[in-house]
Amino acid sequence: MSKGYRIQASTGIHRGDRDYQQDQVCLLRHPRHPACLLAVVADGMGGRSGGRKASDQVMLTARQLFERYDPDTDDASALLRQIVEESHLVIKLTAVSSEQEPHSTIAVFLINPSGDSHWAHAGDSRIYHFRNGKMVFRTMDHSYVQTLVDKGEISEEEAQNHPNSNILAGCLGTDNDPPMDIHAVPQLQAGDAIMACSDGVWHYFTPEELSSTITMLSPREACEFLIQKARSRARGTGDNLSLAIVKLDPLF
Repeated sequence: MSKGYRIQASTGIHRGDRDYQQDQVCLLRHPRHPACLLAVVADGMGGRSGGRKASDQVMLTARQLFERYDPDTDDASALLRQIVEESHLVIKLTAVSSEQEPHSTIAVFLINPSGDSHWAHAGDSRIYHFRNGKMVFRTMDHSYVQTLVDKGEISEEEAQNHPNSNILAGCLGTDNDPPMDIHAVPQLQAGDAIMACSDGVWHYFTPEELSSTITMLSPREACEFLIQKARSRARGTGDNLSLAIVKLDPLF
């Protein structure tokens, strides 16, 4: 990692108001390169056991592939593509053997020791990049309402409360190849923060609220606060919640 900042990171997960947990989240430090990190959020769908099997397969696949990754020689974007594609195939095989219909979203980001960051996502789990208290970039959902926003038919604000906001345009485990977007940040710097989260979290916040919370609080405190606030705003109808936050704090 380039000098000038220290990394703080945390994950958070809660069942919300659902009867069972289908989200999964992990934050991994590379076994041979301590400054190399991988964060993964997966929002499972397909009934109690089906959704959990799908998100578990995402976690297992990501962990196995990341352990074989060499940041000095391997291509980070290729690794993320492989995680998405192999998770998709394994979930489809699980569906055949279990006679269920497990599906999952994925939002995964990698931070290399050299300070570059690479992202991939499929579905409506999101990744946000904040810099010095402001949102720099976020992923665009693979969802029905996002297509309406892209066409200019509804606004971002209207999309938040649209009755069909839960309809996905694609995810892992379906008959079709999953949609996949890749993004790269050439060089992270002190004052940056990256968050991956499921829709059970982001649905209840504006980018400004997320940014200010992550800026003011430590990753652990931010995870706890966002889960608590999302649950309060859901008024007893909240989804599973999962998130991973990584902050690059300046050295004084």
